[in-house]
Amino acid sequence: MGTGCGMGWMWIFWLLLVLGAVLLIVLAIRAVGGGLRPDTTTSSRHDGRPGRSGARQTLDERYARGELTTEEYRERLQALSEDG
Repeated sequence: MGTGCGMGWMWIFWLLLVLGAVLLIVLAIRAVGGGLRPDTTTSSRHDGRPGRSGARQTLDERYARGELTTEEYRERLQALSEDG
């Protein structure tokens, strides 16, 4: 009575339970630690100087694509340096 019909699949339940627990622990650690990828505004480059801000990076990219003239780029760059 009840021997062998459903007992063979019980290991799948426990495996899924353990995997779920591990996943919850990993997600909790990432939430507390701020994730795996460093923020570009607070990260340091390999030469020790602080990384560029997101606004400066966007400005540089727009200038490189030709969306801004040199004058517009310099004006906006100056405005960014005054804010920070």
